[in-house]
Amino acid sequence: MTKLEQFMSLLTGSFDNSKQYEQMQKEQKEFPFARHINHVCNGKILHLPEHFQGIFMVEESYYTTGGHTHGSHHLFLFTEEKDGILLTSYEIPDGYDKNTFTYENLAPVEFSSLKPSAKFTPALYTETDGIWEGGSISMFTPVLKFTLHERFSEACLEVTETMEMNGKRTFGFDEPIRYVRCM
Repeated sequence: MTKLEQFMSLLTGSFDNSKQYEQMQKEQKEFPFARHINHVCNGKILHLPEHFQGIFMVEESYYTTGGHTHGSHHLFLFTEEKDGILLTSYEIPDGYDKNTFTYENLAPVEFSSLKPSAKFTPALYTETDGIWEGGSISMFTPVLKFTLHERFSEACLEVTETMEMNGKRTFGFDEPIRYVRCM
């Protein structure tokens, strides 16, 4: 099994933070209930280049706060590089929006039509003793900064995401969201 395949085996599947969420509720801390559903989708991408070594994945994320759930779905490409695994974010394919882009709804799409995100700085993950860690800092606009830090292991996926506008945090939590495999 390649390093990329090992990495993807940790990342694909269904995850939620129900245990963490219940603990935060007991402590009366504001924290979302969150779910990730991650599917490899290379089989839905037409005309991949010959000997293509990357793995495309649809990440469906759902966050519930204050009784309201919103989705945040992404298309990522993972590639094995000399220094680790590189995550490159792609634009949602034409014909979809943030509400309709899911693995189930994804019809076959031409590889040549896929576009890497111009705003997201690719994230590099390195492995130490079975734990993958990495992230990136992206400037979505001159005043809007997105910071991503993640740790992946057999035990859980820990995800820390923050948004800052003019240096003030507008989204994110002090603790990482801890997703545990639920299927």
